[in-house]
Amino acid sequence: MEKITVLLADDHIVVRQGLKALLAAEEGIEIVGEADNGREAVVMTKKFLPDVVVMDIAMPVLNGLEATRQISRAVPSAKVLVLSSYSDDEYIQQLTEAGAAGYLVKQTAANELLKAIREAQLGNAYFSPAVAKRLRDHCREALAGGQPSKRRSDYLTAREAEVLQLIAEGRANKQIASELCISIKTVEKHRQQVMNKLGIHDVAGLTRHAIAKGIIETNSGLRAAIPL
Repeated sequence: MEKITVLLADDHIVVRQGLKALLAAEEGIEIVGEADNGREAVVMTKKFLPDVVVMDIAMPVLNGLEATRQISRAVPSAKVLVLSSYSDDEYIQQLTEAGAAGYLVKQTAANELLKAIREAQLGNAYFSPAVAKRLRDHCREALAGGQPSKRRSDYLTAREAEVLQLIAEGRANKQIASELCISIKTVEKHRQQVMNKLGIHDVAGLTRHAIAKGIIETNSGLRAAIPL
């Protein structure tokens, strides 16, 4: 039987080592790579074509939501399982829309990860039980009330979210242009669109917003996962 190939993406080496140790002890699973930021996760997924990508949310350079979007477009055969310390319902909705195959709360991930990987490899969705229950309840409420799924008009595009993250990480327009291989003028355009959509018109405000949304981490390592 062929092994399920897995790529681990988490910027904390201790977390990656823990996940690697858990999965390495399991027959039928092979770790093919480890990424410590979202952009590296995208590049390595394209290179190694893993069956499953285990993706952290708040990572430098490119966060887990945007990395999931890019992987789903570039390598649709790779199933992305998202790990998070939070279980915000609207954020989970954004991730599933981005192509994630599952969402695991880190506190219980050790007990669920192996099952989730196998389910994802089979093409099935997997959510931590508490998350799955809430999603079912919300779905029933929406159907009972005849309400369509909630959508928001102020979602940032994938590129806008990348620019926001790099601004919040302290990059200047020239550095962002180099990082994303676009012109400075295009960076300025995206920057203005981000500010207009969020109603925030200074870098400090954008940085606070990015920290609150879980796009970047604070120095203390605390995270939040409030949807854009």
